[in-house]
Amino acid sequence: MPIYTEKQTELPEVPKHWVKVNGKPVNRLEHVPRKVVVRKADHDAGFYSPFHSHGWGQLLFIADGLIQVSAKEVGYWVVPPQRAVWIPAFIEHDARTIHPVQMRNVYISPEAAKALPTQCQVMHVTPLLRELILEMVKFEPLYEEAGTEGRIVDVFLDQLKTTPEVPLHLPQPSSRLLLAIAAQLRTDPADPRSMDDWAEELGTSTRSLARHFRQETGMTFGQWRQQARLLAALTRIAEGDAVANIAQDLGYNSQSAFITMFRKALGKTPGRYFER
Repeated sequence: MPIYTEKQTELPEVPKHWVKVNGKPVNRLEHVPRKVVVRKADHDAGFYSPFHSHGWGQLLFIADGLIQVSAKEVGYWVVPPQRAVWIPAFIEHDARTIHPVQMRNVYISPEAAKALPTQCQVMHVTPLLRELILEMVKFEPLYEEAGTEGRIVDVFLDQLKTTPEVPLHLPQPSSRLLLAIAAQLRTDPADPRSMDDWAEELGTSTRSLARHFRQETGMTFGQWRQQARLLAALTRIAEGDAVANIAQDLGYNSQSAFITMFRKALGKTPGRYFER
């Protein structure tokens, strides 16, 4: 389950006197009396934002680049270009850029976010949704709600409600034994050990491990390992590694076997996935 915290409920700081409401300066985004606030942020590879949470929901849209986002005790997500990760309010999360990124952060008020998912997830960004985000980033903080800008925001929120999830999540198990397996497979996704091998090494039964994997992650051991390999592959593809090298390093018998897995999971071959 998500970790909710009341310790950090404010959105990021903004420049002093960034906007005034009723003549008084507002220095926090969450105090802006609008449904959304959109900010532009570009970062080099290796940028890290440590664990924190917001009082508003956050849609982190990646216009270009690649980023990893994780939520404590929930798991982590890889977010490629032209996708977005939805982070509900009060969920503690971090972010690390794998490839230089151009981000557009859409902060959504609690009232406007009521119909949106209550869990973190990567979302497919349609051409329409993309253009709406790129248009909203031009708005002044106190955009005209009763005019064209307000109608654009309403269309954006309606579109976001029906945006499909993209399967780029690796759930985090909770028990000590499964955490040990998960840590090893995150470090070395090509580790060939079977569930029987792990059970023998950890001094438990295969049946018990299999049951707990399903209960804690919603996946079988095989599915979880494949997902770990898929997310590792996405990161390396974005960094420009050759598909043949990635397939070999991730433990696939052939390049074609890896490509088949990748296309089945994400609908495109590795070489075409990052095309706009």
